[in-house]
Amino acid sequence: MHRPVLLVVAHGSRDPRHAATVHDLVRRVRSLRPGLRVETGFLDFNVPSVQGVLESLDAEGVREVVALPLLLTRAFHAKSDIPAVLAEAPPRLRIRQADVLGPSPLLLAALERRLYEAGLTPADKSSTGVVLASAGSSDPEAIAVIAEIAREWRHTGWCAVRPAFASASLPRTEQAVRELRALGCARVAVAPYVLAPGRLPDRIARGADRADVLADVLGPAPEVARVLLERYDAARAPLLTAVGA
Repeated sequence: MHRPVLLVVAHGSRDPRHAATVHDLVRRVRSLRPGLRVETGFLDFNVPSVQGVLESLDAEGVREVVALPLLLTRAFHAKSDIPAVLAEAPPRLRIRQADVLGPSPLLLAALERRLYEAGLTPADKSSTGVVLASAGSSDPEAIAVIAEIAREWRHTGWCAVRPAFASASLPRTEQAVRELRALGCARVAVAPYVLAPGRLPDRIARGADRADVLADVLGPAPEVARVLLERYDAARAPLLTAVGA
């Protein structure tokens, strides 16, 4: 039996760095699992669109698709936008929507990778406060998840970890940086909990101007690619069961 096609569903952005980073991540996913067909579709701003990819797959005779939201939390896009787009897919396609990427221990590992790439070392953890800076959401569930990730990450040895949001919620990155300074952390680092560059990550970077360290976005980190494959495998299992594979 052919494996279902993995369709990575990205938000899209007017910022060309966004699509370039998404494609870099998809290339890493392909490198980790040769033979798995991985396609990319965008909800807005970029091509190909999700609907266009689904129509092309249907025309080729593909029948099984796992649609994976390239999102870190279950907010509006995962709960509303993506299901609505998938509902308009050609009826011959059997589609299962995978879970969003977060939370995951692998994403925490990717965050630490980016912090170490920015100049920190494991020996710095106990004296460093970290701002977990996310894009933000008006969805209370998504905000609660970010706060819980910050609490869990604190227990891995950092001096302190505070969540921050670039939009919709407070505190902002610069406020969290000030709070960590007031706590007495010897240094403050900002870890963007975002997948690709764009307007909100740029806002996070501006808010980090008083921090000692600013990490890069998660992007095509190998841990992120592994999370994509974990979510694909979990979503694929019911499809296989349904056809008796």
